[in-house]
Amino acid sequence: MIAKSLHIIDTTLRDGEQAPGVVFSFDEKLKIAALLDDAGVKELEVGTPIMGECEQLVIREIIQSGFKFKSTCWGRSTEEDMVAAEKTGASRMNISFPVSDIQQAAIGKNRSWVLDRVKPMMAFAHQRFDFIAVGAQDASRADRSFLKEFILACIAEGAHRVRIADTVGTLNPLTTMEFFSWLTGEFPSIEFEFHGHNDLGMATANTVSAALAGCHSASLTVNGLGERAGNACLEEVAAAMRVSANSDCGIHLEKLQLLCQTVAEVSSRRIHESKPIVGEMICRHESGIHCRSLVKDQMSYQAFDPEMFGRKTELVFGKHSGAGGMNHFLRSKGIFLAKEQLTEAMVKMKDAARRAKRAFDYEEAAMMLNASLNDSK
Repeated sequence: MIAKSLHIIDTTLRDGEQAPGVVFSFDEKLKIAALLDDAGVKELEVGTPIMGECEQLVIREIIQSGFKFKSTCWGRSTEEDMVAAEKTGASRMNISFPVSDIQQAAIGKNRSWVLDRVKPMMAFAHQRFDFIAVGAQDASRADRSFLKEFILACIAEGAHRVRIADTVGTLNPLTTMEFFSWLTGEFPSIEFEFHGHNDLGMATANTVSAALAGCHSASLTVNGLGERAGNACLEEVAAAMRVSANSDCGIHLEKLQLLCQTVAEVSSRRIHESKPIVGEMICRHESGIHCRSLVKDQMSYQAFDPEMFGRKTELVFGKHSGAGGMNHFLRSKGIFLAKEQLTEAMVKMKDAARRAKRAFDYEEAAMMLNASLNDSK
C-alpha cells in the first residue's frame, strides 16, 4: 500500500516541551526552529501563548524570523488563549476542545457544553486568524456519534483542519486504520490531522496507519519528546513513510541526525543507542553471519541505505564475529593472513571481547590484531 504525501507538523516547541522537566531557552527554541526549517518541515506548532509574555516573545520572534515553515499557535477553546495568540502576530491557531466524556468530566463539563461552545469560539477565532485548526482532544476515547456531531459543528463554523488526538495512546495500528477509514469516509473533503501519543509504544505505527487510511497531516515531535512516554517521532514517521510506505513527506532525511542530537542535548533527554533512525547502534553490526552478508550487499541486513540518513554501515568485532567479516576487514587494511593465523587472531579477539563485555571498532581491532601478529612472530 502506498500512502499519499503526509503533511508533517512539528510540535516539539509546544507539546515536546511539555515533557516533565524540559525547558527550552529563547535561543534554543530559535535553534530548533532553524534546524526544523532546514530539514524541510513545513509547519510548526510554535507554542502556547497563554503561558505568558516570555512565551509570546519567542513565538513572535520565530514568526518574524523569515523561516519557510508556517507557524501555528495552540490554545484552549477560550477567548483568553486566543487573545494571547493574537499578541504574537500569529495568523494560524489550533483550538482544542475535550471530546471524550472522561476529559469533559475532568473539567466539570459535558457534551452539551462542548457543542454550545463551538460557534462562539470559532466566530471569535475567525476575527483574529486566517487559519483555524480544531483539536478533538482524546478523540480516540470519544463516543463516535458525538465525535461526528462535533466535527459537523466545527465544519459548519469554518474549521480548516480537524486534529484527531490519541491523547493517552490507546489506539493500535489496526484500530487507527479503521478509525481513519471511518472518518475519511464520513468526511471525504475534510483535512484530518493525527496526533498520536506513545503510551503503549505504538505512536509511530499508528501515525503511519492513519496516513495509509487517508489522513492528510500528522503532528509529531523530534525524538518523540513529550509527556509520559512521549509523542510520535518525527524522524521515525518521516523514515517509515519513505521506506515502508514509499511516500516522500518532503523531509530531508540526512538532516535528521543533527536535529535529533540537538534536541536531545537541549532537553537533557539522551537518545537511546538503539533508537530507530538516529541511535548510534542502528547501522552497527557484530554478528558473523550478518557481517559476511553485509560485505557483499549492505541491504542484506539493513532496511535502508544508511547514506539516506547521512550514516554509514559499521562492522565491529567481538564475541559474535565471524572469520568472513574479520578477513574482509584485514584485507581492506592490506593484511593477508593464513587460515591458522586468522583463527588465532579470532580466538584472541573473542576472548578480549568476553572480558571487556563489548565489541571493538576498526581502530581498536587493528591495534589488537597488530599486537597479536607481533606476538606470534
